[in-house]
Amino acid sequence: MPHPVFDEVIHEPHRLRICALLVPSAGTEFGAVRDEMGLSDSALSKHLKALSARGYTRLDRTNRDGRQVTTVVLTAAGREALCGHVAELQRMARIVSADRRASAVRTR
Repeated sequence: MPHPVFDEVIHEPHRLRICALLVPSAGTEFGAVRDEMGLSDSALSKHLKALSARGYTRLDRTNRDGRQVTTVVLTAAGREALCGHVAELQRMARIVSADRRASAVRTR
């Protein structure tokens, strides 16, 4: 279980969704990420730049059929950071849930 830690870079909603989208794959083509996220090329590039600056993603460029293909990869550091961030969100949700249950009991 990763150590729960809130990560401000991953927390941004688009970045959180990007990281979650990349979890089950060894890499996803840039265009597929763009289409799934509903972002423009420039908006996706901006988010990937922020994630890559922390070492959470990397872009692999290859040539396929005479054209350049960019694949977005969630790194081991990115996977660890995402898991820690999700663990912290879950921890926070448990606190809120316990408080709500306690409030409901007090108001009865």
